Amino acid sequence: MNDELIIRTADIDDIATIGFLAQQIWPGTYQEILTPAQLEYMMDLIYSPDSLQQQMRNKHQFLIAELDEEPIGFASYSELEEPGIYKLQKLYVHPKTQGKGIGKALVDFIIEQLPRPDASILRLNVNRYNKARQFYEKMGFVVTKEEDIDIGNQYYMNDYVMEKAI
Repeated sequence: MNDELIIRTADIDDIATIGFLAQQIWPGTYQEILTPAQLEYMMDLIYSPDSLQQQMRNKHQFLIAELDEEPIGFASYSELEEPGIYKLQKLYVHPKTQGKGIGKALVDFIIEQLPRPDASILRLNVNRYNKARQFYEKMGFVVTKEEDIDIGNQYYMNDYVMEKAI
């Protein structure tokens, strides 16, 4: 990658950027997996300004990836109640920049931020029909279980739970 990649901590002033990126990335990622109605419901549920503010208040640490000063991806993570386990809540990279190592750089950055020696596992959920599963497997994550999460409005997230020892 010849372009300059910067990963920075996001804050409340970045909510519009995160929402804009989600609008650019989510439809293409999930159009073959979710109905348009569920996609719209989830975008509002997860990426509305109020929802993003609440996630930040709930100690989700957001990151923004910029390539040549242009925001092209974001991630978030948080500590779970279980000792030593952190959760990769979100990881999205704009389709025009996928395959350039940006997703891997975001995961690596998160792992570097986790407190040692306390942090031992990075966990995530990925839709069972999302090709991102292969990306996570290449990064060393393994499927530990399946779960169906009721997100309201008679919609479910049908996910794999994946973990990586760190």
